[in-house]
Amino acid sequence: MNTRNAYKIRARKAAASRASAPTGRHATAPVGLGISPSAAATPDTDTPAALFPHPACSTLPSQSCRHPLTDGNANARLAHCEEFVKGKFDAIEPTLKTIAGLPYTNEFAERAQQVARQALEFDLPEQLLNDAWVVGPDMKALYAHCAFAALKASAAKFVDDLNRQVETVQDTRNFFLDCGFHAVDISPCADGRLKGLTRYILRLPLSSFTRRKAYAGALFDVETDVHHWEETELRRFREGVPTTADAGTRYLKIAVYHTSSSAPSEQGCAAHGSNENKAIQAAMERLTQFREAIENAFCCGASTDILLIGVDTDTDAIKVHVPDGNGDISQHRFIDNAELYKETLALSEDQARIKIYDTIISPNVKSPGWGSGQGEPHEGMRRLIANLLINNMSQIEYVGDLYGGRYPDIGHAERYISVGDGFEEVQMRNVAYYAHLHTLEEGVADMDVGIKIFTGLNAKRGLPIPVAIHYRYDARVPGSRERSIAKAERVRDAINARYDDLVAKGLLHCHLSVQDRPTGSPIETVGEDA
Repeated sequence: MNTRNAYKIRARKAAASRASAPTGRHATAPVGLGISPSAAATPDTDTPAALFPHPACSTLPSQSCRHPLTDGNANARLAHCEEFVKGKFDAIEPTLKTIAGLPYTNEFAERAQQVARQALEFDLPEQLLNDAWVVGPDMKALYAHCAFAALKASAAKFVDDLNRQVETVQDTRNFFLDCGFHAVDISPCADGRLKGLTRYILRLPLSSFTRRKAYAGALFDVETDVHHWEETELRRFREGVPTTADAGTRYLKIAVYHTSSSAPSEQGCAAHGSNENKAIQAAMERLTQFREAIENAFCCGASTDILLIGVDTDTDAIKVHVPDGNGDISQHRFIDNAELYKETLALSEDQARIKIYDTIISPNVKSPGWGSGQGEPHEGMRRLIANLLINNMSQIEYVGDLYGGRYPDIGHAERYISVGDGFEEVQMRNVAYYAHLHTLEEGVADMDVGIKIFTGLNAKRGLPIPVAIHYRYDARVPGSRERSIAKAERVRDAINARYDDLVAKGLLHCHLSVQDRPTGSPIETVGEDA
């Protein structure tokens, strides 16, 4: 597969009219790879985003910028993956409209299957098609089935891509260990615009070394995360994995909030009323509570680091709130990567790296005032932040090439609600809204937000809300799979009871699946309403 050509083709598709980039310096990846300049997408002028200049590249959307540290080959591979996944979901409505227009003759089921196989590359449930002669096909049930089939195809695509990056995963694991971190626990907001956080925005490959659980407003459960810390430390003590208990490495907890630079009071975090200050304060409070809980229970020797990251969901540019020498963070002490991208754009690769490292130190050595810190963060933290900033510069350029710098869907555009443990393999913007829960009672707030979002996206248009209930089990533990299935069924029944009005109208469909714990394990369907 020629990923570079796929990248350029994807960019052309994203633009109604293309403008060629200058033929100057090519984008150079940190490992010395490059990609030819490609077309820049022109955003819809009716969207609020089109009214704002791009914070990182002043020439967007007419032409893209080329930063010396961006990885063009990675951008090409991710663009190909996005084209495949979103193409699967985007093809559903047009295909079902075609099927709905077929005459309900004896050949209807066969012709409908032919249309589905050609456009969607999977079969439709035969019973739904065979019963169409009575009152027509149940398009709501067919839509839900297609959404779940597209989800499984997307997961398989991501697993295939992951299997091709075994060396990258190992390199990232070694990098974290070199930075002094034996575990990285990330809690972003459950908003679907952050669904691609690790894979796209931060460019961190999936591995058992990192843990990602999303919560509405990034309000992660402190007790649950302390329990995960205990499991991690116990394994270090018992097995010496990934480091021994006396190695002096740290456990890193990251919270991720988000905002919208185009419409901050409308398209920010719904859990905090689109108030960025509230989102920051709430995330900082949870991070502080997590660290204090561990220190109070296990004394100061239980080393933990905390980090706060903000994401502009219009551009995917990040803000990193740099810890000081004591590991403390501040709302007012951060690095805006869109600004840093712009400041380092005309530099050489070496000059850009030096500038990034100097910028990481500067927030903690400035004169006393708002955000001043007590000394510099430790060397490992500085290296980690530098890596995240450089990785994110590739994503800034990715959005610039494919979407003219700002996404056309600056608001919600998710395809399904993910309930339970989530499909960790599927990491892409606005694919899913995530509600992490083991019982509906504990996660009812997250679920209500998801239903509210999808009432506007789907139900008001007569389309059902697809709810994918997914739990992981440990095949090494007797009865684990059966208990996971029972949990999925229990959660499905509770969801159907709470939103019974939607269920009665055929506007909510659940799909149940389980999966063994190792990343990339096969997804096993155990129930589907359709």
